[in-house]
Amino acid sequence: MIVFPAVDIQGGKAVRLRRGDFDDVTVFGDDPVALARLWQDQGAEALHVVDLDAARTGELVNRDIVERIVGSLEIPVQYGGGIRGAGNLALVADSGVHWVVMGTAAVTALDLLDDAVKLLGERLVVGLDCSDGMVATHGWQRRSQMSAIHFSKVLADHGVKRVVYTDTARDGMLGGPDLSGLRELTEVTALELVLSGGIARLDDLRRLRKLDLPNVVGVIVGRAIYENAFSLADALAVFAG
Repeated sequence: MIVFPAVDIQGGKAVRLRRGDFDDVTVFGDDPVALARLWQDQGAEALHVVDLDAARTGELVNRDIVERIVGSLEIPVQYGGGIRGAGNLALVADSGVHWVVMGTAAVTALDLLDDAVKLLGERLVVGLDCSDGMVATHGWQRRSQMSAIHFSKVLADHGVKRVVYTDTARDGMLGGPDLSGLRELTEVTALELVLSGGIARLDDLRRLRKLDLPNVVGVIVGRAIYENAFSLADALAVFAG
């Protein structure tokens, strides 16, 4: 199980949103690169980086910061934000990030999804962002008419191997993750799943481990470690051994 500390970038700063609301933002640092190095120094095995500006607009406005993060770390980086066209896909694929997370375009442009599968193979990850069981797009600002379960089947049919599963109503709220939804998803798909959203306490991670779901390969932690609900070392210890 990989524990991914999250570094979300907006306006050049490291921030966290609540429920993906761009107007409900907390700034946790003026230097995302230094913050990324801090998590590596504290034992992180990988990092989850999101360009929130790119997720909202489709423009890779924080690309230089992402590249500096990658260049300053020895651990792999998982990146998401703004992958909606062939140009941005190529730029991100060549930026040095290990995993590339595609969100909106995987729903709205299946031809681009197919190109991404061919280009990236197992480096491709799709963001399965859900609101009331339906897939959310455009930085979570819109809700599609496709269910998460149906979308997971579409992704598998197109050769996708891994998704980041997020209940958008829980993200940044410290109210606990959607473990029941996660378990239901594991029952209908063989996709590798990374859980994101709502992790608030160590008990949330302990409950995740206790579920022992073989295709859940990672968990993203954000606001909880920024607000010292628990340390990264504590989180890593839950899954050690």
